[in-house]
Amino acid sequence: MGQFLLVCAGGAVGTGCRYAIGLLAARLLGADFPYGTLTVNILGCFLMAFVMHIGLEAQMLSPTTRITLTTGFMGGLTTYSSFNFETTRFLQERAWATGILYLALTIAICFASGLAGLVAARRFVAAS
Repeated sequence: MGQFLLVCAGGAVGTGCRYAIGLLAARLLGADFPYGTLTVNILGCFLMAFVMHIGLEAQMLSPTTRITLTTGFMGGLTTYSSFNFETTRFLQERAWATGILYLALTIAICFASGLAGLVAARRFVAAS
């Protein structure tokens, strides 16, 4: 139960950071491009690779700390970091077909899912 609460707390902090970075990026760079989202995705990918390496390869972090930072904080900051790490891991393990398949499926299906959500929302609003 303690680890669950740590992940929840990390997620709350990550979500707050994502919101703050989005506001700051819009103020500094303008709202005509999703600079905040791009920033958190880049930051999340860097942090995920860093934390996973020092946590798993170098064993410098406890499993609880690693999960709190990755699933919690970075999960709240961006889920793209997990996708990036998983894809990179497949490629590092020379599981080329699996890595490329995962990449292609994620991009294609998530894009299609977003379009389906938009269509469903438009129909829902029209029906109301």
